[in-house]
Amino acid sequence: MPPFRFDNTYARELPGFYVHWKPAAVPAPRLLFLNDALADELQLDAAALRSADGAALFAGNALPDGAEPIAQAYAGHQFGGFSPQLGDGRALLLGELIDHGGRRRDIAFKGSGRTPFSRGGDGKAAVGPMLREVLIGEAMHALGIPTTRALAVAATGEPVHREVTLPGAVLTRVAASHLRVGTFQFFAAQGELDKLRQLADYTIARHDPALAAAPERYLALLHAVAARQAALIAQWMNVGFIHGVMNTDNMALSGETIDYGPCAFMEAYDPATVFSSIDHGGRYAYGNQPQIARWNLARFAETLLPLMADAEDEPAIQRAVAQVTGVIDEFPGLYAAALLDGQRAKLGLLKAMAADDAADRALVQDWLALLHARSVDFTLGWRRLADAADESEGRDAPLRALFVEPAALDAWLARWRERCARDDAAGGPGAGERAARMRRASPWVIPRNHRVEEALAAAMSDDDLMPFERLLIALRRPYDEAPELAPYAEPAPAEATAGYQTFCGT
Repeated sequence: MPPFRFDNTYARELPGFYVHWKPAAVPAPRLLFLNDALADELQLDAAALRSADGAALFAGNALPDGAEPIAQAYAGHQFGGFSPQLGDGRALLLGELIDHGGRRRDIAFKGSGRTPFSRGGDGKAAVGPMLREVLIGEAMHALGIPTTRALAVAATGEPVHREVTLPGAVLTRVAASHLRVGTFQFFAAQGELDKLRQLADYTIARHDPALAAAPERYLALLHAVAARQAALIAQWMNVGFIHGVMNTDNMALSGETIDYGPCAFMEAYDPATVFSSIDHGGRYAYGNQPQIARWNLARFAETLLPLMADAEDEPAIQRAVAQVTGVIDEFPGLYAAALLDGQRAKLGLLKAMAADDAADRALVQDWLALLHARSVDFTLGWRRLADAADESEGRDAPLRALFVEPAALDAWLARWRERCARDDAAGGPGAGERAARMRRASPWVIPRNHRVEEALAAAMSDDDLMPFERLLIALRRPYDEAPELAPYAEPAPAEATAGYQTFCGT
């Protein structure tokens, strides 16, 4: 068995926060995917992991030395309703590794069988949803967006029964941690103050060690988590990513994107876009994601209040409430600043003085309004705008081709070019460098929904992994406008996008 150098602080330091459990044995382990680059980061032997022993390991039939599989306890607001006990119903944290960069990383299974938190579920997962986690996670990583990543997917050789019978699989997920807003909610809801404090101190030590000696460290933790989430959601919005299920148990305190269930990337720009089959009211629509992140942070803040003030000290309670409310109220500004930074990069603009913020925001909003009114593809709209920054002849043609009425662009393009000219007059990059910089900020290839579905269907129905592997290669090169990637950059036909839905796979 390849060596895993585990150092399991969660299991060691937080007894009572989990249940020791083992993955279910499966009949026919077979490795479908191994992330060689990630294995190298984790100081693992990828060649050894590709053996039969590796397949058995990633399916849960054998565990490496030092693994301490546990099912973590957590609660959560799901679509706004609070569930006081959720927990790892089909997941197990195997342990923690230190990677080449000295970072602590969780190694966890998903789909490894029932646990005490399964609530009647089978604890299993299917090949398609687990390969989706690979595709979306690796795409996000290539886009520079903080994310959990897939180390491996192993087929189990047993069926999983959903609406139809599907082939089973286990995902091995790597994360900075699996600490969630819902982890705090679990102990806060039970009034276990000592465990809540222990959890908060562990979280600070793991993600914000510089705050350990801060006089108001729990307030400082809230600030840190809010800043990470503001930056993360801004990045989602700037690539058209829709998480689909932003429950509090799916908000990682590390600032990584976690749980690629009913997620998808938007094509034609529309803030009301919803893909998730279970989001009937559009709570987690694309345009709602910043507000939902703030709402989730407010729930996190509520769990910290007992640590910040004695329940019998009314003035202290009021002060603590005012402090956390201040952080929650600051979140829209943090998010707006992060969003504008990303949008300026996509527009090819230099970071401006604060006095220019309102004008630049108006420029962006009017651009998005054009995309919305003409149902222009979000990704290609931004990418072709980079072409329009180039001074070569016909520079506007690819952009204009996206608009049924390209004349609507003229007034906006004039405003944008005037803004670019002001940058150039102040020592800006010039047209050629501007276009290159814009192309580095706006991808050409994203996980187009029809391509993802094609790849997953081939893997599940025909046991054909070639479409998955070709798509994965393309997604790892999101900014390269190369001929061989062209099929993966094309929007789906209208009939494919009409009524398109994603499913959580549970």
